[in-house]
Amino acid sequence: MLNGVLLLAEAVLYFGAMVTLFRFRARIGLGVFVCALGVMHFLETYLASVFYVQLPFGMVSPGSAVMFSGKLVMLLLLYMKEDAATVRQPIYGLLLGNALMIGLVLVLRLHTISPLPDGKVPDIGFIDEMGWLMVWGTTLLFIDAILIILLYEKLGAYLRHLPFARIFASVACVLTFDQIGFFTALHFVAGAPIAVFFGGWFAKMGAALAYSGMLVAYLKWVEDHDVAVPRGLSDIFDTLTYRERYEALIKYVGRDGLTGLLHRGSFDADGESAVAAAINIGKPLSLLIVDVDHFKSINDRFGHAEGDKVLKSTAAMLAETVGGSDQVFRIGGEEFAILTQQPHASARLLGESIRNAAKTSAHTGRYDITVSAGVSTVSETTRCLADIFALADQRLYKAKSSGRDRVVGEPGGEAITRGVSPKTA
Repeated sequence: MLNGVLLLAEAVLYFGAMVTLFRFRARIGLGVFVCALGVMHFLETYLASVFYVQLPFGMVSPGSAVMFSGKLVMLLLLYMKEDAATVRQPIYGLLLGNALMIGLVLVLRLHTISPLPDGKVPDIGFIDEMGWLMVWGTTLLFIDAILIILLYEKLGAYLRHLPFARIFASVACVLTFDQIGFFTALHFVAGAPIAVFFGGWFAKMGAALAYSGMLVAYLKWVEDHDVAVPRGLSDIFDTLTYRERYEALIKYVGRDGLTGLLHRGSFDADGESAVAAAINIGKPLSLLIVDVDHFKSINDRFGHAEGDKVLKSTAAMLAETVGGSDQVFRIGGEEFAILTQQPHASARLLGESIRNAAKTSAHTGRYDITVSAGVSTVSETTRCLADIFALADQRLYKAKSSGRDRVVGEPGGEAITRGVSPKTA
């Protein structure tokens, strides 16, 4: 009787501690919950191999009946409130961690071991036994997690309005499968008697009943009622997290959300400062306005998602092509601007490099990407940002109206070269 009460108390303690960590995942991070789940993996495997208590229906291990059953329910909770991609993370982590442990033990065997003063030496055989049991148990857990998700979803068609029955049926079926698989390994590795199988199965069914009831209560009365969590005492990780977010915010202030380039507001502010500095110190400053040709037809034919890909790839190409001291901006839908500390002739050559790079960096089988560009430079007649922008924009218009896929940098609107326009045009 006492053993049964203790097992139930252990289950309540395990469940309460784990769901508390899960409940506050938005505050302390989901990783705390996942790590706690992983730390218990070794203990539950160890207990399942050596620690048993007698109950009326057979021998039972708390490691298997309480801890493993609880872990499976926690993975189901993780799936229900997060997603399957999150569930796989602790499982893959355990698989790789166990494999690493076995690999390191194989290397450790090569050491010449020095005994401690009291004569103690490491039990490598115990580590071997535990390592292989943990690998087998984690492999089963991988299968268990897939099965319980599939079962839970499949039963949703019949038991959607009966959450307890849905959860209990899913957990009980998977625990039965796991008991067969783990006992097989336990029997051959640790010599566990058949009484362990039947006692463990009955105990797991009881665990499935208890955990299902606690999970339904938690979901109904706790998880589904969002409560504002006050910010408590911060620790070093809070400090580092907020500092990292602050630095990231500073880094991306003034940037376009889609492409990551500086946006139009930054162009207006930085451009005015750059023109004034160029005039004051007598150094060249040129502006290139680059426009993606036939961009509207790409949106119309292939959708805005495809158009966004073109803008991102164009932005990446521009950032890669221009010099480190040059600034690249997205100033409109498919229009980009580049401020470069180069004289006019060099800026025109930069425009040609961009035009050629566009054809290879964003090529697809359905259409070709080309760009047109207008170039202007600070001079006696263009002594503010508005002047050089108006002139570059005028030359861009000439490049577009005279055939596209060209760079115009002279008053007459001459294009240096002309390529192939998009297949969709």
